[in-house]
Amino acid sequence: MKARILLRQLELPYERVQVDLFKGETRTPEHFARNPDGRVPVLELDSGETIAESNAILLHLAEGTPYLPTAGLGRTRVHEWMFFEQNRIEAELAYARFLHLSGRDEQLPEVYASRLERGSDALEALDRGLSDVALYAYVHCADDAGADLQRHEHIGGWIERVEAQPGFENDLEPLPAHASARPV
Repeated sequence: MKARILLRQLELPYERVQVDLFKGETRTPEHFARNPDGRVPVLELDSGETIAESNAILLHLAEGTPYLPTAGLGRTRVHEWMFFEQNRIEAELAYARFLHLSGRDEQLPEVYASRLERGSDALEALDRGLSDVALYAYVHCADDAGADLQRHEHIGGWIERVEAQPGFENDLEPLPAHASARPV
């Protein structure tokens, strides 16, 4: 989602190709050729080269734009928040969200509770130092994981400011029904 937000903000044309994680579409030889780790997203450049990992994509797209300082402490701060998002928000809160929305929180209640608690702690840190759009993708839907965004004084206003930016579109799609561990 965050790569698509930046592509729209930069008014760069792109084609979105969806792959179904839950049907193994990221485990094919064709996808491994794009990303040896088999994860998404992957940005394919006009040259045919690919860039994997959302934050690497953001850094590539933002190079030479106002979204990425050219050097020094400003650029370092952007990296700080990008690493924070990958290590704290995605690893904890996004995983708790997946467990909760797919019904796996009922199968793994201790794992879910731990990830939710650590994700909520990450939201506290975020509330103390908001700044980077890279954090938006999983933070704006933290309530899907069971986190209480209302407890964090600055996050709601920050989410509103991100969503008010030109070219913003919330195109996060729900988990497909076949991703759920809950009986249908």
